[in-house]
Amino acid sequence: MYGTTERRRKISAPDLRDRKGGERIAMVTAYDYTMARLAEAGGIDAVLVGDSLGMVFQGRETTLPVTLEDICYHGRAVAAGLDATHLIGDLPFMTYQVSSAQALESAGRLMKEGCFESVKLEGGLEFADHVYRIVKAGIPVLGHVGLLPQSVHAMGGFKVQGRTADAADKILADARALEQAGVYAIVIEAVPPDVAARITREVSVPTIGIGAGVGCDGQILVSTDLLGMGLGKSPKFAKRFAELGQAAVDAFATYVSEVRDGSFPGAEQSYKPNASQSDVTTTAFDAPLALDHWH
Repeated sequence: MYGTTERRRKISAPDLRDRKGGERIAMVTAYDYTMARLAEAGGIDAVLVGDSLGMVFQGRETTLPVTLEDICYHGRAVAAGLDATHLIGDLPFMTYQVSSAQALESAGRLMKEGCFESVKLEGGLEFADHVYRIVKAGIPVLGHVGLLPQSVHAMGGFKVQGRTADAADKILADARALEQAGVYAIVIEAVPPDVAARITREVSVPTIGIGAGVGCDGQILVSTDLLGMGLGKSPKFAKRFAELGQAAVDAFATYVSEVRDGSFPGAEQSYKPNASQSDVTTTAFDAPLALDHWH
């Protein structure tokens, strides 16, 4: 119905890692079965059930209220819509920061209860030990440096990071620490493109940019931003590849109009009427209904 009918081979975390410097990786977020099916049909390499669902799906101001149970619930829904596409689950705020043991337990729950194939967490040097322990347990990890939405209050808002030489060096050090801890790729969010390109050159795993320029090994966008489903202002880095939000508003408005003027439902959306009483015999009540009676 949508996209190609050719069945693709399942994409694994090692597959994504092996694409360093090769074919660029296309990733999106998704939070439900329908969006997952559409992303799969469009040839997306990996889907992230991000804690961005707190803002996109739940209407919160930040990602901070999202729980592990939220991520697992949405993960199961998304997993049902994917065949070949790799599925990544976000570790929410305060589900991994306390200790390596907590991080491992939370990552394990995502894999067991959320049907994920790898996990993502924010932070670099401070959490490299956590990453190492998760990876050693056999769970692939996607890193995340630059703007860290879970640290929005410490960073003073959703602001570009790495503007000074020291700040850029810190992001590079974070990326190197994650590389050494065993991540298969690293998301770089909201940094100048020259900083992201430098990090991409200096680490051996793929970098996935979001607001980080074209110099990364791949890109990720929030699906609703990509599809133009929001009615407000989109982030600077979020190109709208369609305008489905306005199309949906127009469709709802047309539906309202047709309901009110009686033009919907029409004959095409209605079942066959019952036969009139004069056409029905006594024996007809005892006979089994024809299969097309319901159609």
